Amino acid sequence: MTTDRCAADHHDIVAVASSAGGITALASVLEALGAHLPVPVLVVQHLAPRHRTLIAEVLARRTALRVKLAEADERARPGTVYIAPPDRHLLAGPGGTLTLSGSGRAHFLRPSADLLFESVAGAYGAQAIGCVLTGTGSDGAMGVGAIKSRGGTVISEDPRTAEFKGMPEAAVGTGSVDFVLPLEEIAAVIRGLVETKRQ
Repeated sequence: MTTDRCAADHHDIVAVASSAGGITALASVLEALGAHLPVPVLVVQHLAPRHRTLIAEVLARRTALRVKLAEADERARPGTVYIAPPDRHLLAGPGGTLTLSGSGRAHFLRPSADLLFESVAGAYGAQAIGCVLTGTGSDGAMGVGAIKSRGGTVISEDPRTAEFKGMPEAAVGTGSVDFVLPLEEIAAVIRGLVETKRQ
């Protein structure tokens, strides 16, 4: 399922959400994005809140992109993957400034994909891409609606091929998803969207 055209003439940010099965799925997508992505990537992966995480190190071994845990008040830069630290919401503000928040859990979750997507929709409007990968539950479903309502583009892993179909199924069920794709096709579509009309 695809749309004939995208509302924006270019895209400036990619926000990705995943949960159960997400490390493998993220590694697959990030590896296939290549080394020279012209936009930043913001990631919410549900992590155990009380333990130091090695997710950035694990993913960095699989991609040529720079991968790091997001820090408060830093500016998101092209070609870099910013991962929400355990037990912190990751939010994007004007000019790509990142905020970390310990505010209340959204649907029992912190970090929350919904809050990331809503912040990206507010800061980037039609220049935002939201992507939902494997996971249980429905985190991200409200957020993809926010991205779509601002003219952004929404991608979901196909629930039929996702390791855990809850999050992709909830996203697709909103009617806000532009592309429903097998995992191995997602990176090529993201690359195509972010590279369009940048020449």
